[in-house]
Amino acid sequence: MDWGVVYEYRELFIRGFGYTILFTSVGVGVGTILGLLLGLGRLSNNFLLRGFSIGYITLFRGTPLFVQILIIHFAVIPDVWGALVGGEPPGPVFSGFVALSLNAGAYIAEIFRGGIQSIDKGQMEAARSLGMNHGQAMRSVILPQAFKRMIPPLGNEFIALLKDSSILSIIAAPEFAYAGQATAKSTFERWPPYLTLAAGYLILTIVIARVVSYMEKRLRTDR
Repeated sequence: MDWGVVYEYRELFIRGFGYTILFTSVGVGVGTILGLLLGLGRLSNNFLLRGFSIGYITLFRGTPLFVQILIIHFAVIPDVWGALVGGEPPGPVFSGFVALSLNAGAYIAEIFRGGIQSIDKGQMEAARSLGMNHGQAMRSVILPQAFKRMIPPLGNEFIALLKDSSILSIIAAPEFAYAGQATAKSTFERWPPYLTLAAGYLILTIVIARVVSYMEKRLRTDR
């Protein structure tokens, strides 16, 4: 084993490491906003809104992320971009942001739904009796309590999306796994690049788990 290849291709690994963090952060950030809207839609009394939310969640949770990435990168984005803008569509980085965000939104929607439904219905009734409308009660009373209970599953989704981001290497997105694959193909070394990948992902998951644990202790519901 020649560990020198990792140092030789260090810039590729460093860039890939940064892109992996960026892909995951954007995916969770946009996915959280989308998940909140879908989660509320899932609980809505509006038939069309509830139906759309259920259909979206079922579609993205019921199909592999690998397939979603291929469809979004090679079909959806080129066709939509060509119809609306024209010219060459954005590259794999943009496709990665879109695919991870849409996928995360479906899973986070179920986290929001579960968190909201875990709050006693009396909380909403009490807020309404104080003169709040449904939106105000949800924003000021229900969601803050639900968020505390959602921290562990949101942390799990963050870690899952971090590891799933490695699938973006299939469209040559310049993330961490792609750096390892490119190094292995160029140098014919297998152990050093792939062990570096394993160590990098392990470090990131440990850091995220520690941050989530800290937040959970700070906001635990028994305070």
